[in-house]
Amino acid sequence: MAITDIYNGVMAFQVDKVKELTQAELDAGTDIETILNDGLIGAMDEVGEKFSEGLLFVPEMLMAAKAMKGGLEILKPHLSEEVSHSKGTVVIGTVKGDLHDIGKNLVAMMMEGAGLTIVDLGVDVDAEKFVEAAKNNNADVVALSALLTTTMPAMETTIKAIKEAGLSAKTIIGGAPVTEAFANEIGADGRSDDAPGAVELVRQIVGA
Repeated sequence: MAITDIYNGVMAFQVDKVKELTQAELDAGTDIETILNDGLIGAMDEVGEKFSEGLLFVPEMLMAAKAMKGGLEILKPHLSEEVSHSKGTVVIGTVKGDLHDIGKNLVAMMMEGAGLTIVDLGVDVDAEKFVEAAKNNNADVVALSALLTTTMPAMETTIKAIKEAGLSAKTIIGGAPVTEAFANEIGADGRSDDAPGAVELVRQIVGA
């Protein structure tokens, strides 16, 4: 069954193969949600599990996410509003003063792979930009990344700004120096050590 082939293609990091197989399934009239959930999202879930078990590492996760995105690009034009694959909207970015983006990019790709709509603001993002994007996109979650201890205070500033704007979006934070105690101290709704954990956190928040 070719859905299994799509799944295996993501697990084997084969971008072109995944694109080709996804197109073939579309042409054959296979249900889009089946391709999405059983082929692409299912594979990314397994990638997340393998990472948590120490069987895969960040480079492999990035390659699998790239393959999944290839398939998603083929599906996107065919996703009607009714078959919308989004299970929630996440605004994500690296906070003001911080230019690191590998971790943030990985989280964004894993979340997209889990069927969430991602608004990626990039790096060095100030609080106002996060607030504006959360408002404009009716975000369920705002995800903040920082890799430098010197930029961690920008997380607190951003969370305050989101609350002061009266937004209902939940805030989650992550990055090497970020601790559970710091998350509690600044009023974040959650924190994760890694990309699969961040996906799980958002799933719990949006009930997906």
